[in-house]
Amino acid sequence: MIRFIRGTVYSFGLDYVIIDCNGVGYYISFTHQDMLSLGQTVTIFTYQQFREDAQVLYGFLDIKELELFEKLISVKGLGPKTAMNMLSAARYTDIISAIENGEIEFLTRLPSLGSKTSRQIILDLKGKLVEDEKAASGKNTIELEEAVSGLKSLGYKAYEINTVLPELRKKSGATAEELLREGLRLIMRRKGG
Repeated sequence: MIRFIRGTVYSFGLDYVIIDCNGVGYYISFTHQDMLSLGQTVTIFTYQQFREDAQVLYGFLDIKELELFEKLISVKGLGPKTAMNMLSAARYTDIISAIENGEIEFLTRLPSLGSKTSRQIILDLKGKLVEDEKAASGKNTIELEEAVSGLKSLGYKAYEINTVLPELRKKSGATAEELLREGLRLIMRRKGG
């Protein structure tokens, strides 16, 4: 799983950006072209989707926006393209507010969303996003993201990782490798190992 790509903007269009990362060009579905310029060095947080006919990378400049995207695509009947359209049409903080306040009218004004899907989003996500915002308000560094990605690649589940995140966030200045080792130690201790 590719969690983020750091490199220079090689080119971009209406719904994509190509990032040059050490001579490799990554094609990423991306909707915030107004925040890019050619040759700019950027870090793009990514969600990698595997389909029968393709592998697609969806990109975000903010880790919180990526986390909301992942929550949105967990809703029955809502795919990555619709979630990207939502995030390109409104700020993620406004979407969270609309979900938490049950504002169906706001959601139905977003592209590709009808009232049925809007109701399903509110039903599935209301009450879950505010907690995520509070949890994410701690130090969210790239090193922490790398450590979390490493734990996931080792087969640990999200609920196991979430139990140790508060401790890992306290380790400011730690490298990704140090955070990964500490995460492993904490998870093993919680399992009684």
